[in-house]
Amino acid sequence: MKSIKMVDLNGQYEAIKGEVDSALDSVLNTTSFINGPAVKEFQNNLQEYLNVKHVIPCANGTDALQLALMSLNLSPGDEIITSNFTFASTAEVVLLMGLKLKLVDINEETFNIDPSSIENAITSKTKAIIPVHLFGQSAEMGKITKIAKQHKLQIIEDNAQALGATYTLKNGEMKKTGTIGDIGTTSFFPSKNLGAYGDGGAIFTNNDSLAKNTRILANHGMDKRYYHDLVGVNSRLDSVQAAILDVKLKYLDNYNERRRNSALRYSNNLKGINNIITPNIPSDSQSHVFHQYTLRILDSKRDSLAEYLTKNSIPFGIYYPVPLHKQKAYYSPEVDNNFFPVTNKAVKEVISLPMHTELSIEQIDFISEKIIEFLN
Repeated sequence: MKSIKMVDLNGQYEAIKGEVDSALDSVLNTTSFINGPAVKEFQNNLQEYLNVKHVIPCANGTDALQLALMSLNLSPGDEIITSNFTFASTAEVVLLMGLKLKLVDINEETFNIDPSSIENAITSKTKAIIPVHLFGQSAEMGKITKIAKQHKLQIIEDNAQALGATYTLKNGEMKKTGTIGDIGTTSFFPSKNLGAYGDGGAIFTNNDSLAKNTRILANHGMDKRYYHDLVGVNSRLDSVQAAILDVKLKYLDNYNERRRNSALRYSNNLKGINNIITPNIPSDSQSHVFHQYTLRILDSKRDSLAEYLTKNSIPFGIYYPVPLHKQKAYYSPEVDNNFFPVTNKAVKEVISLPMHTELSIEQIDFISEKIIEFLN
């Protein structure tokens, strides 16, 4: 058996090496490294894949979130509601913009933002919600959009971990995550389901005005060269990364299906084992693309299991060991620890197993056997 990796980018590259190398040669031959034809081609193909009017590529996923917030014309002190259980970039852009961060609790089954917690956190100063489609599973966008409509709030979807997931609305309409709210964002960090070979990100929207604002903001605030209508930033996806992403985009649905199959095998192997809660897999499995396969380990056995996995050369991840409200950068004395019972529980129980497109059945079974061996 090959050594087990948390993410196997080398194996994935080897499978598409010819196409990637050809795409890179094309960019090198054109020498159009910034805003070249490859960027436009990828942008158009991603728009078609997502069935969205506008895709604005940018330098990374954090920039995408910041640009999305900037495009909404918010004012300092406006409140933004988001999940307490997520990577820091979701929260840091809010504070960098001079906005007020309102953290709320999560759903115990999905780890996604809890709609009822959102409703309880809304005040007259609340302007937007940032649901995070965590670990590859769509948040409850039907309930979230209903809340947003009732309170006239805007929605920014953080879709960094769930590109390719499909959510079915109450009326039966199916939409890709990231395209349901007012504006959506993603990251093309190499380990993502659609990952570049460096940094990259993108913003999605069906709103023409927001798209125009975002494009200007990402280009130093310029619509016309050397005429600065807005105070913007410099955030671009380079042509090399765009060319790689365009090759990989053709395989994204296949990659996501492989992840689902691996997740199903893990879950079947671990079914009925004491002290394990396997990930929630909805009846509409297309709403989960398993960026991570995350278990809950009960009875305070998570850290001991982690040590056992290490001894057996099995990598793992603990996302996220400290909730945002307990981080030094985001601590606020007005935020009560008791507001987050589910989050506080999750950070002590979660552990993510290897999950990538090159994972073999033999590797999944070996990992599962070692977990069962430890817990039994």
